[in-house]
Amino acid sequence: MRAYLLVACTVGIAAPLGAQNVTVPQVVTTGVGEASAPPDRASIYIGVQTRATTAQSASSDNTRRVRAVIDTIKAMGIAEGQVQTANYGVQPEMAYPNGQSQVPRAVAYTVTNSVIVRLSRVEDVGRVIDAALAKGANEISSLQFTSSKADSLRSVALTTAVADAKAQGESMARAAGGTLGPLLELNTSSIPIRPMPVMASFSMRAAPPTPITPGDQTVTATVTARWTFVPGR
Repeated sequence: MRAYLLVACTVGIAAPLGAQNVTVPQVVTTGVGEASAPPDRASIYIGVQTRATTAQSASSDNTRRVRAVIDTIKAMGIAEGQVQTANYGVQPEMAYPNGQSQVPRAVAYTVTNSVIVRLSRVEDVGRVIDAALAKGANEISSLQFTSSKADSLRSVALTTAVADAKAQGESMARAAGGTLGPLLELNTSSIPIRPMPVMASFSMRAAPPTPITPGDQTVTATVTARWTFVPGR
């Protein structure tokens, strides 16, 4: 939080010839506000990576496993529109011989297929991950939490920030022997609300249900306000 009292010259209106410039004391403060809420949405990046000596074999194995993962997720009540392909790639594994007369050759191929599963219930995250791993998924590359109340959180944070800035201004004005005058300017910086990433690795081995703790999503707002200072009499 920052607050200060300044004396600024009024500008924008030409003064009559011979008139003196009039200085207007001002109070400038910076207020900060926060608002938090538990996230109620989640996005899981689930991948299947397969390897074989031919691209066709690797692709066929990958297709079978990805289909099993998607069918299992849909059977859990996840709508088709909540599952989307995020990435698909085929990468050759090259062998580079020592002899200059020999050319590099592909000895194997790796196929990667990743899907995004968007959930409207964060309590489904653990069981979706467990089900995907059980059906052949071997990559959980990202897990992100968001809140459907992001706009409301931003509004609450801004309201709190403005109240904070005004309270500081009033305290400063009283301490300087005056009162806070009309509001002259009010600005806020745009702080994007980013998803809450969770970095984790998941094993394909049999294990207890995956524990997921999303915590709270916090939105922070900052405002800068400027008022006139009214000296006491």
